[in-house]
Amino acid sequence: MSADKRVRAVLAGCGAISRAWLGPILERGDVEMAGLVDLDEERARSLAQECKLDGALVGSDLEKILVRATPDVVFDCTVPEAHVEVTLKALAHGCHVLGEKPMADSMANARKMVAAAQRANRVYAVIQNRRYTPQVRALRAFLATGAIGRITTVHSDFFIGAHFGGFRDRMEHVLLLDMAIHTFDSARLLSGADGVSVLCHEWNPAGSWYDHEASAVAVFRMTGDVVYCYRGSWCAEGLNTSWECDWRIIGTEGSVTWDGGDGFRAQQVAAPSGFISALRDVEVPVEGGAARPTGHAGVIDAFLEALRAGATPETICTDNIRSLAMVHAAVESATTGRWVDIPQKE
Repeated sequence: MSADKRVRAVLAGCGAISRAWLGPILERGDVEMAGLVDLDEERARSLAQECKLDGALVGSDLEKILVRATPDVVFDCTVPEAHVEVTLKALAHGCHVLGEKPMADSMANARKMVAAAQRANRVYAVIQNRRYTPQVRALRAFLATGAIGRITTVHSDFFIGAHFGGFRDRMEHVLLLDMAIHTFDSARLLSGADGVSVLCHEWNPAGSWYDHEASAVAVFRMTGDVVYCYRGSWCAEGLNTSWECDWRIIGTEGSVTWDGGDGFRAQQVAAPSGFISALRDVEVPVEGGAARPTGHAGVIDAFLEALRAGATPETICTDNIRSLAMVHAAVESATTGRWVDIPQKE
């Protein structure tokens, strides 16, 4: 794709999340929205009118819109169980795809999508909208300096009393399937390690407004002998963490904590002496932590930049499937009560 060409795009799925996509897409000026598709055609038509996309094709049949619009890219904002069908159709029409998280509703479908992208020689990437949060990038850059030595252990805590109402209140494995993908992906990004195996326990606390397990603890063995510990709940009232979690990362020469906002604290060994080593505080630079916009805009920016440069976006499917594998392995472990191995080659 040439650097000066406007990208023709079709958006599939016109529900509430589509606005988080269309806002940054339409601000760019280098993307032409050629079509909007939704099973409810009136919803697609209403969104087109709202966004003043008068020239966009509107319909409920993705296949027909792809034939008529001949897009370069499909943005997939559908529900998880529809991702496999949308992605396979888009790839079959020669389109690149950027899809909403999670990649798929099952590992089997995720593998189909990865294989289809490779056969079609097209880029299929996934929105991980927390990847370009400035604080995440700042922490990643700090860890890369080796200031706390080699990473050995990663901890993240997520506790929020979230009263969604609607489908989440009825959903099985709601915390792991709907939220933990963000945290597990961040753990991989920060540690540079992938999941090897997991032991996970889920439960639904007394007083929960969810039908199924809304709390979980998980221990992951990661590559490089890193251990990652996750604790979370979506029905924890009071003392809420941020949506980005509270983090503690331990290295051979020190530790760093992050409160999920602007709060960082790091210490490194000044002198290994006595019962507890002498420590010194270390600054975690946060200025210039992200070179891209935050949220969906950052991933969309990186995706389109990669297409124009013939490069690989950070959230390419072959990488993101490793985050998804951690989620589904945690669900399997919680269901079976045993350690579950995570495939190292997807």
